[in-house]
Amino acid sequence: MSDKFFFKGRQDARQHHTAYGGFKTNASQKSGSKKFPLQLVVTSEARKQEVEALVAEAQLHANITIDSREGAVESIAELTAILNKGGTVTQPKMPSRNDPCSCGSGKKFKKCCA
Repeated sequence: MSDKFFFKGRQDARQHHTAYGGFKTNASQKSGSKKFPLQLVVTSEARKQEVEALVAEAQLHANITIDSREGAVESIAELTAILNKGGTVTQPKMPSRNDPCSCGSGKKFKKCCA
């Protein structure tokens, strides 16, 4: 048999994004929860107590380890990213033409303040 009768088109060179882990497909992994605690590294016991206070204030869960070796680097980037996260910005809805005016005149918005 000839291959030309069974040709189904050219194979796509791109792979599906879940095949090689390009995106986070498991959206239920909330860092800082009991199931997925933050992994933090600090350099001293005093700093550990400070970070524990920050974690408790933000109502998060974290595994904090102390690395007291020389040249050790503190790793609390996950915590600072969660604490510095901005809130949702909402804008007030603009009234449509036929809504009553917000100034209280009782007229339609298009005749009063538009």
